[in-house]
Amino acid sequence: QVQLVESGGGLVQAGGSLRLSCAASEIIFRLNAGGWYRQAPGKQRELVATITSGGNTNYADSVKGRFTISRDNARNTLYLQMNSLKPEDTAVYYCNADVQRRVISTTMNYWGKGTLVTVSS
Repeated sequence: QVQLVESGGGLVQAGGSLRLSCAASEIIFRLNAGGWYRQAPGKQRELVATITSGGNTNYADSVKGRFTISRDNARNTLYLQMNSLKPEDTAVYYCNADVQRRVISTTMNYWGKGTLVTVSS
């Protein structure tokens, strides 16, 4: 079973930056559309940003101008560059993507287990 593995979370002061990465746990053929979601304590999971296979992006209003989602198709990796972080950005960040494991495989949707981002004031 393919897993998406997030990395790059941690503790940062307000105003700081972090870069999250998301990659598959095994070699895959292609990572198609994907996105980042987050869940703060006591709140529902919410969309942060999405990116299509062609590179078109979409952002939640709360992160526009501060976060940038990108992808490296050669590495089948998604990134989330987070700048000007605020305490309210504190959450577990999850990667989600449509993955084609092999050339002849159908595309399936996967979630990572999340990485914690804590922003101190």
